[in-house]
Amino acid sequence: MKRVLITGANSYVGNAFKRWVETRHKEHIEVDTIGMKNGEWKSKSFIGYDAVLHVAGIAHVSTDKSMEDLYYKVNTDLTAEVAAKAKKDRVRQFIFLSSMIVYGDASNAQMITAQTEPKPTNFYGNSKLQAEVKLNQLADAHFRVANVRPPMIYGNGSKGNYVKLAGLARKIPLFPNYQNRRSMIHIDNLSEFLSLLIMYEDHGTFHPQNADYVCTSELVKTIGSVHGNRIRTIGLFNGLIRSVVDKNMTMNKLFGDFAYEKTLSTYPYNYHIRDFTNSILHTEKHELSSN
Repeated sequence: MKRVLITGANSYVGNAFKRWVETRHKEHIEVDTIGMKNGEWKSKSFIGYDAVLHVAGIAHVSTDKSMEDLYYKVNTDLTAEVAAKAKKDRVRQFIFLSSMIVYGDASNAQMITAQTEPKPTNFYGNSKLQAEVKLNQLADAHFRVANVRPPMIYGNGSKGNYVKLAGLARKIPLFPNYQNRRSMIHIDNLSEFLSLLIMYEDHGTFHPQNADYVCTSELVKTIGSVHGNRIRTIGLFNGLIRSVVDKNMTMNKLFGDFAYEKTLSTYPYNYHIRDFTNSILHTEKHELSSN
């Protein structure tokens, strides 16, 4: 039985992982959580835990320069402080939820391979990368560090770009059939990956993703169909999209290529619990039942 402490009470990934473990791996993993606000974690002993899953942090990307110091304080410095305490308390494994954003965005990193160097384009991405650097400095044979760089995470209760697209897909009759490739990961696939990482005490840098790339037009069509909205895709605007996709941030987020080469996400054990269609059905049926 592995004892795991999740740092970051009420985080989306932390809560989902806890539910997943209690449903799928309760015979192998036992989970506790602790909040990071007001420094309550400092007075808690980490002794007796096999792993710390650090999901606390500022998760959204901001371009507000007034937020920059806070990003580094929370995403970088706090992560290093928690890891140092975990090491001092003889925790064997520290798992850090980093981000694909350490590579930048679709405008400067389209297909990421093992040779692609991280190149953050904002202080959110850099704060995550700098945290990884500090963690790797702490790592040794007795303190195993796993930096996990997931792409966009989606699922029931998720936030961000997926939710915006899902809202759009319920209403619009037409959408461009522009072909692009995006790496994404459903929360259940990520939770299974983290479970395996803990059970096998792995360390290093990891790039989990769904088994298949996602095309934005197919994503919108699939979400729409779940809600009874049959969206017709058209190629009328593809030339315009192609000319601006690397220049306009909004178009880039919608239609740019931003994916991990599949070999980068290879793992000895299968964590692909849900395929693309099943993951959308599972996510959107939850949304339907909650409305």
